[in-house]
Amino acid sequence: MKMKKIILPFAIAAALCFAADAYAQVALVKNGKAKSRIVITTSEKADSSAAFLLQDILCRISGAKVPVVYAGQCHDVPRKGDVLIGNGLGDNLDNGLSEDGFRLVSRGGMLRIVSGGDKGSIYGVVTLLEKYLGVSWWGENEYSLSHSADIMLPEMDEIDNPAFRYRQSQFYGMKTDPIYKMWMRLEEPYEMFAGSYWVHTFDKLLPSSVYGEEHPEYYSYFGGKRHPGKASQWCLSNPEVFEIVCERIDSIFRANPGCNMISVSQNDGNYTNCQCDECRAIDEYEGALSGSVIHFLNKLAARFPDKEFSTLAYLYTMKPPVHVKPLPNVNIMLCDIDCDREVTLRENASGREFVEAIEGWSRITDNIFVWDYGINFDNYLAPFPNFHILADNIRLFRDHGANMHFSQIAGSRGGDFAEMRTWMVSKLMWDPSRDPEELMNTFLEGYYGEAAPYLYRYIKMLEGALMGSGQRLWIYDSPVSHKNGMLKPELMRRYAMLFDQAEKAVAGDSVKLARVQRTRLPLLYSELEIARSGKNMDIKELEKKLDYFESQVRRFNVPTLNERNNSPVEYCELFRSRYMPRAEKSLAEGAEVNFIDIPDGAYAGLGKTALTDGLFGGAGFVEGWVGWEGRDAAFVIDLGQVREIRSIETDFLHQLGAWVLLPKQVRYEISADGETYCTAAVRDIPEDRNPKIQFVGVKHEFDVPAQTRYIKVSVTGTKTCPHWHYGVGHPCWFFIDEVTVL
Repeated sequence: MKMKKIILPFAIAAALCFAADAYAQVALVKNGKAKSRIVITTSEKADSSAAFLLQDILCRISGAKVPVVYAGQCHDVPRKGDVLIGNGLGDNLDNGLSEDGFRLVSRGGMLRIVSGGDKGSIYGVVTLLEKYLGVSWWGENEYSLSHSADIMLPEMDEIDNPAFRYRQSQFYGMKTDPIYKMWMRLEEPYEMFAGSYWVHTFDKLLPSSVYGEEHPEYYSYFGGKRHPGKASQWCLSNPEVFEIVCERIDSIFRANPGCNMISVSQNDGNYTNCQCDECRAIDEYEGALSGSVIHFLNKLAARFPDKEFSTLAYLYTMKPPVHVKPLPNVNIMLCDIDCDREVTLRENASGREFVEAIEGWSRITDNIFVWDYGINFDNYLAPFPNFHILADNIRLFRDHGANMHFSQIAGSRGGDFAEMRTWMVSKLMWDPSRDPEELMNTFLEGYYGEAAPYLYRYIKMLEGALMGSGQRLWIYDSPVSHKNGMLKPELMRRYAMLFDQAEKAVAGDSVKLARVQRTRLPLLYSELEIARSGKNMDIKELEKKLDYFESQVRRFNVPTLNERNNSPVEYCELFRSRYMPRAEKSLAEGAEVNFIDIPDGAYAGLGKTALTDGLFGGAGFVEGWVGWEGRDAAFVIDLGQVREIRSIETDFLHQLGAWVLLPKQVRYEISADGETYCTAAVRDIPEDRNPKIQFVGVKHEFDVPAQTRYIKVSVTGTKTCPHWHYGVGHPCWFFIDEVTVL
């Protein structure tokens, strides 16, 4: 949107045009004294924010507080040395500027900062400070500048427009540092989407708690029945759904004047779409499951032609329809969640499927919002070497007409190069033509100082090792998955040496040393994760590493290891109780396992040893666990001879985000001969909706020790995701790792 203008008197405007080339430089501060004024020429909030940001940083540089005045309050015309912010002079200097774009231009001994709309003036000030005054903002209240009693600005005239009209990323400092978000030119959903209705909004707009019981026909039909629930999708062909949603949307827009965009988008979950006759007919005609969604969104867009509607092209709706085209005010939020990250999206099968999708959408709309994932949801504190693909992927999005972009990265405190990752992404979203190597080196040198060369070598060695391993990098990865690849022992030793050298290089600078030590956390975490997955533990060395890691995550106030908010301090406590060798060895360790119900997929092979190897699985289901999907399971453990036992315990994983739910029941039976079994215990397991990753042991202790050789474990699975889970109506998993017998 264009800025409101306050047209100043003719004499003022004329003065600005007089002798435009007479004064090339603008003196802002001289000998520590303000020589200029910052003049706000409109009533726009962004112009005021820009003015006070400029005043703040100039004061940090020089100690002088350059006054901020409003043009309407000036008793004389703007004068030589003034910095004029905004478009209130009516001289059309904003021609050629897009939303968030800006122009910096010297006129009549003054500097003009002109906006193309929205936050353009703020970003103009940021560029002025960064490019012309050498100020850099790196992280949360982390910046660098050179102090000077004199501040002079050269003559300039430059226009800068962003590649994307909306740019979103993640960083822990955005909530605590008011300058950071402005400096990185980032935006948040609440600024764009009415009432913060942003992705997965179906249940917010049509709450199943209100309509589900009386009107199940409003919700998805599949598997022979309707599935009303918090995570269910809509029956998009139902006319009553459309009218109720229209009423709700109208009320939201009325309650949020000035916000003209809203997300009407599927709940999270895959293949939970409605398959009733009407919805299926639309999707079959369109050759894609997005067909019924776009037909519905087009009806909304036609009902509210002055509003903009965003919807997801995500998982089952990623592919575009064949016939229908989104109306111009329908925004397609296209997500590449299923793609691997070790190479660019053009270079592996998962990425090429996404590329086909974006090419298809770009042929039928120029209103595309790309949601890209550069994150390990299960392990924020694990190396995630994807810097080499960032620029190419962002250019891909730009070249296929995307005008909005969310780069979801591990922006958590302590996350893998969290500060540099957000900094680089923000620069590339503004201008994808930037050289990523140059950006990386600029950040490393500015943020880490003399430690930069060692960290650069670490990044490049890690990238090369990942590529050389031929292993995927994906959003639910585990360091253990890479223990024979990019994190194998020989490389881990070299990484540690590089960090040792980096710390030594900045040992005299406490600030930069702390930055290096915080950046080392993912490597320390990986050492612990890999150590717990192997037998040959050096206990004293491991205890030392664990104590140091815990002291560091406490020191740096690292809040979480993953998207489920599992605390790293709790992880350290869990490590000591779960992963350290136990005082009493399990009688089942090394025992033979005979499956009555074979585990699913690759877990069948793992199951031969994983249940009785004495090692306990971690937060990710990709290593150490044995799983079954949508069914019950049973197996028998052979202790090799009749033994006296006091207890049996089975270890289960609870990870709702991966559709891993606790089973409903576990039955333990024992036998001396393998033919006749008697029931030792039946344990019911309560439903758990806690999103945190948990490990749940189901234990039975005998009142009197029992004599047995064979132990049968029978598990009654939950089988189907319940109505409150976003896999509603679809098979869920349960996972077992260790069976402990004492």
